[in-house]
Amino acid sequence: MILEKIKQKILSSSQMLETVNQWKNDNATIVFTNGCFDIIHPGHVSYLAKAAECGTKLIIALNTDASVKKIKGPNRPLLDEDARALILASFSFVDAVVMFEEETPLDLIELLLPHILVKGKDYKEQDIVGYHAVTAHGGKVETIELVPGYSTTLIEEKIKKNLNLFQCSLCYFAG
Repeated sequence: MILEKIKQKILSSSQMLETVNQWKNDNATIVFTNGCFDIIHPGHVSYLAKAAECGTKLIIALNTDASVKKIKGPNRPLLDEDARALILASFSFVDAVVMFEEETPLDLIELLLPHILVKGKDYKEQDIVGYHAVTAHGGKVETIELVPGYSTTLIEEKIKKNLNLFQCSLCYFAG
């Protein structure tokens, strides 16, 4: 039962548009953010929780596997899109997850026109994809401080380093 409720938060773009229109009719403040969210870590949790506090409904636009590969390279994502969507949807402060194929969520932002567009402080507001679409419709763009020391790339590098150390140890004991 709980798992089904979580899965119901994962929507197609047409379902998302219908849901956003309903939320807007109910005077909700729609917050939109996006990313690959390949391996969920404390930096993601902190960022998403802060994003949720910017409004009353949080939408996460998730890069599909094909989109991640275009951006991050052939070895990514580490978790497939269904797994990543399920994990994100399981957070109580996430209201919906919608996937997008393109390298950026611009089409989705222009379709949904959220009230608030959120990205990390590593972006300048004016450079954030969707900035012009959101602000032209009276919305605003917010940037959120990131938690230092956490990124999927850093975690991936640490795993590779530990794997290399393990393999070297095996070679030493085998040789």
